[in-house]
Amino acid sequence: MNITEAVQTCLGKYMDFKGRAARPEFWWFVLAYVIGAIVISLLGIYILGLIYGLALFLPLSAAGARRLQDTGRNGFLIFIPTGISLIMQYLVPRPEAFDPNDLAAAAEIAASTNWGLLGLLTIVQLILTVVFIWWLSRPGDPETNDYGPPPAA
Repeated sequence: MNITEAVQTCLGKYMDFKGRAARPEFWWFVLAYVIGAIVISLLGIYILGLIYGLALFLPLSAAGARRLQDTGRNGFLIFIPTGISLIMQYLVPRPEAFDPNDLAAAAEIAASTNWGLLGLLTIVQLILTVVFIWWLSRPGDPETNDYGPPPAA
């Protein structure tokens, strides 16, 4: 499978969380996603990056779920890092909340932020990143597992 076939397959199965995905299918799609994200970020148009991320959230999640299922794990585990990221986004103070001329307000915002929880979630997210890369890079089950027959190579 090449990058074109992987992108076509993953976009064609954008809501398909059933079945299994081989390593090339998943990793070629991730590479195409990263290349697209870099190109869009170089354009500097925030709304375009947001649309791109939202448009490919489900196809990327579905491909990740199928890849985890190929290794015998529950595919919906792919949403754990996403959930932690959303919680962390809620905890981080927004730059627009800071007035550079009002140091007292900035100190109050910094004091009200739960830095301990944010630090703990950051460590958990780093550990999960390593674990998920390990899981997603492992060979799939050679035989039929709970999620179906092995994907065609």
